[in-house]
Amino acid sequence: MPQESIAKKAALIIAFENFKDEEYFIPKEVLEKAGIEVTTASNSKGTAQGVSGGQVPIDVSLDELKIEDYEGIVFIGGPGALKNLDNQTSYRIAQEAVSQGKILAAICISPVILAKAGLLQDKEATVWSSALDKGPVKILQENGANYQEDDLVVDGKIITGSGPAAAEKFGQAIVHLLTGSSE
Repeated sequence: MPQESIAKKAALIIAFENFKDEEYFIPKEVLEKAGIEVTTASNSKGTAQGVSGGQVPIDVSLDELKIEDYEGIVFIGGPGALKNLDNQTSYRIAQEAVSQGKILAAICISPVILAKAGLLQDKEATVWSSALDKGPVKILQENGANYQEDDLVVDGKIITGSGPAAAEKFGQAIVHLLTGSSE
């Protein structure tokens, strides 16, 4: 069983500007504590800037990201997510992840990206929304998702989280699917 010793790898995809700090740092810590190797990808190289001031050096650009190198692909939310990541490159990455049988996760506003990529058709999913903005829920429903008003929804190998309050549970769900642990 030599394969057991090889660390699982996950790519966390963040907007270069205005990613949601807690949705990146908390799941990253949960993954790393579980022994999962984390790579950070973004739409630009350099140092990404979070909404709350967190800074993250980018390991690879989205164009350089090789899906086959990872067991999990994770889209992080925040106000910059749709501005920087709601595009054909992200749709292709998400579609490749699913076609290769990878775990695909998205938190906050980023499940919208999975929906627009056509990956939430007939899937249960959640997304960030507020009393004043139900737009993200509408986008999921228009793209065939069965919206659930929950913090965290796991449907097969697709994990969606509703926002920063779900960041810890979101990270734990990714670890659970990546490692197959029953905790």
